Amino acid sequence: MPTWRGSCHCGRIRFEADGELTGLSVCNCSICVRTGYVHWTIPPERFRLLAGAEDVLTYEFGTRIAKHHFCRICGISAFRRARSDPDQVDVNARCLEGVDLASLRTTLFDGRDWEAAFARRERS
Repeated sequence: MPTWRGSCHCGRIRFEADGELTGLSVCNCSICVRTGYVHWTIPPERFRLLAGAEDVLTYEFGTRIAKHHFCRICGISAFRRARSDPDQVDVNARCLEGVDLASLRTTLFDGRDWEAAFARRERS
């Protein structure tokens, strides 16, 4: 299982994540569109925050289930807890070192109609 290193833009928040880069998704909800997030959801035991815990701030809105973590210095969201999988870590694949996103397959999650999209995901 490969280990990926990642960080926010300024490098204060650094982490490692283990796993194959599969199951990537792009969401069209208001926050994901604005932040350009590419979701890679992994179990918490495969994520290690190496530095910057003191620089992580959290934004919540709506149901307050999702925890949108971002760097207090550069504003980049490198990981979060998503509403759809709050028990997992949602890594922003754009923040991983050495990843060619154009070569990876992503699926679309219709976050604009979250409830219906989540119900469809649960049935499949």
